[in-house]
Amino acid sequence: MSRRGDAAATKAALLDAAARLFAERGFDRTTVRDIAAVAGVNQALLFRYFGSKDALFATVLASRGRELIEESPAEQLLCRMLLRLTGKTARPEDHPLYAALRSAHHDTAAAVVNQQLGEDFARVLRSLTDAPDAELRADLVLAWVVGIGVLRSMFAKEPLASADNRAVAELVLKATSVLLERVDRV
Repeated sequence: MSRRGDAAATKAALLDAAARLFAERGFDRTTVRDIAAVAGVNQALLFRYFGSKDALFATVLASRGRELIEESPAEQLLCRMLLRLTGKTARPEDHPLYAALRSAHHDTAAAVVNQQLGEDFARVLRSLTDAPDAELRADLVLAWVVGIGVLRSMFAKEPLASADNRAVAELVLKATSVLLERVDRV
């Protein structure tokens, strides 16, 4: 696959390859060489465009999280997060949470997770309530979503692992409406 002279295509290929590998393996078990091989480019280009593996990881999480936030009105963000996270056909690289969960022990990953989940997602979720403790409510909802992701995808806990994703989303959204009044349902 030749991308000679097409920096945008090369960057996109590196981001896609990194997203897939970070989600599948986590930060530590993903090598720069593997990312470059999957992207079909020389590994020097990763350093040229992103500076380091850490910076690429941060870019992957930020871009995937931003895409999810930008494609959803605030009221629909939680529903879309849940459906994407719990979908049977969902690929790990389609949701930044998978890469974050598999890499949370890494200092850079933890900082990115805190920034991405702690700020961007929480900011949107805080906007869905007028309660004075909106920040706490948003963090509680995020903690629940992370827990659902861990139990369903990483531990395959039954009956959650095989439950219909729409049923899971509907139950979670119903319960979440106590904390966030303006959440759209499935």
